[in-house]
Amino acid sequence: MKDYPKDREFRRFKLSAPITFKLNAHIVEHDLGRGDLLFQAPEENGPRVRKLRPVVDPDTLGRTEPNAAGRSYRHGTMTGYSLGRCRCDNCRNAYAQYRAERRAAGKDDPREPRSLDTDGHIPSSWFRLNVWLPALKAANLEIPVRVHDLRHAHASWLLAGGADLQVVKQRLGHGSLRTTERYLHTLPDADETALEALSKIRNRALPGLRTTLADR
Repeated sequence: MKDYPKDREFRRFKLSAPITFKLNAHIVEHDLGRGDLLFQAPEENGPRVRKLRPVVDPDTLGRTEPNAAGRSYRHGTMTGYSLGRCRCDNCRNAYAQYRAERRAAGKDDPREPRSLDTDGHIPSSWFRLNVWLPALKAANLEIPVRVHDLRHAHASWLLAGGADLQVVKQRLGHGSLRTTERYLHTLPDADETALEALSKIRNRALPGLRTTLADR
């Protein structure tokens, strides 16, 4: 693993059986060997060019809210964006189209097309656009979810399930237990979880205890 940005240390921790199975299948499918990255940045056929959203006919969009001078302008136009100070998607798209056309004509200090700048790992922006956002759309969730929320849920579920606080601290790369304690939440079934953990420990000690009693 790459050194973790919080403490700059390498970490090792166990993965669940289903995740291990999927990773093994991925390794076999892509014929990966020792030292290969599991997930690599996609190869580019050339510099990335920003895709512009289509501009809708302004005559079908209505007019902006009146500005300080009491004037309104058509949505999806440069005047709607600049004079009307409207920031709806249509006005923003019109402005982006205008800027792109000027840059293509060599005006306004045109920028060079962007290309991926990575050490071989998948860039976070590529993952967000090509994996994360499509997954959220397919899941049809009713609440906004960030990638960081998965980390929070992972830690909270571990602690709620009885995982040791120090182990969770190491998995998350925290430098202090106080940071990890922020993930502690009291769930409705917390009492049952505690009793199950106690029962596991007691049952693990019972075979030896029975042997000792039988010897007596």
